[in-house]
Amino acid sequence: MIDPKNIKISDFDYQLPDDKIAKFPLKERDKCKLLIYNGNNIIQDTFENIGNYLNKVGLLVVNNTKVIPARLEFFTPNGAKIEIFCLEPQLPADYDSNFAAKKTCNWHCLAGNLKRWKNFNLTRQIPIKNTIVTLQAEKLETNGGEIITKFSWDGEFSFSEIIDAFGAIPIPPYLNRKAEESDNTDYQTVYSKYKGSVAAPTAGLHFTSELLNKLAMQKANITLHVGAGTFKPVKTETIGEHTMHKEFFSVSLNLLKQLINHQGKITAVGTTSVRTLESLHWLGVKLINGQTTNFLNQWECYELDSQITPSQSISAIIKHLEDTKQENLKASTGIMICPGYKYKIVSDIITNFHQPQSTLLLLVSAAIGNKWKEIYNYALDNDFRFLSYGDGSLLKVINN
Repeated sequence: MIDPKNIKISDFDYQLPDDKIAKFPLKERDKCKLLIYNGNNIIQDTFENIGNYLNKVGLLVVNNTKVIPARLEFFTPNGAKIEIFCLEPQLPADYDSNFAAKKTCNWHCLAGNLKRWKNFNLTRQIPIKNTIVTLQAEKLETNGGEIITKFSWDGEFSFSEIIDAFGAIPIPPYLNRKAEESDNTDYQTVYSKYKGSVAAPTAGLHFTSELLNKLAMQKANITLHVGAGTFKPVKTETIGEHTMHKEFFSVSLNLLKQLINHQGKITAVGTTSVRTLESLHWLGVKLINGQTTNFLNQWECYELDSQITPSQSISAIIKHLEDTKQENLKASTGIMICPGYKYKIVSDIITNFHQPQSTLLLLVSAAIGNKWKEIYNYALDNDFRFLSYGDGSLLKVINN
């Protein structure tokens, strides 16, 4: 078997015409097309009928993260626009504590037009609840393209309230348009709850509350805050040279117990849910080996003991949480799921159609092998809409 690090990204290319990229979602979320691959055949339906194809005694796992208005627009004294893109909290590093912060907090950020941001602070005023608030951005540290930015503001508002008033929803760059008012709703799942993502878990955008309530199977939540790295193109010739982004996630003790009870019948909604669930297995393996369970790097899943079963690994995490009297496991993952990876937890994936030469397409290929080419050709030939606001698919994992 080829070493995953030697995989050439050029082998995961295909022609995606611009008119196949959905610039806006359908007015009714669940009326989009649905492609179903059951391990043998490809068929199509509409998303509202997905319950006909799901395992009714299985477990449906969704990512309940909420997209934040992460784009903050400032202007220099000379009138040049600088857009600061908040990536993840730096101080306080905990999401909840940072969003609750008053007066000041620090974030890891990107900045557009950075060369115009000299040695001065950026300021902007905006009304919040009939009060004019001044927000100031101070550049503390630059590391490559990333900036540690200190935000300061007056009044007794939390940072959550500040960005809700100042910021814009960060729709994907490939839409080639500015965010509109409709994106504030369209780019959130109906079950979004915990703020932290700078990109939506878009496979979940197809669900309505009514559709979820109709599904007979059990449902569970994970929280993974999607980073801007989800759009990071692979610019290296081989995957081994690409640095995978890391993302924070949290899972409950109750979810872990549900995974034990539904082994082999777990449907993940979106690649973020896949990354979280598969990471859990390997964090459990690390725990069994006496290692830390707060981070999984991109290649560890190919290096750790593959003989430990998911039942053993998840049980180890459950015991650890119970022994330490914790209700949730909080960790970060940089897992790289690509051909050569054997799925451990997830049996079915609900996902959209992804960009050529992307890590998301690699994840899909790891699940269904070279069948991805036939599936994507079918979608292109049958007028499926691609990427974040596009149509959905239900794929049976055959590589496990």
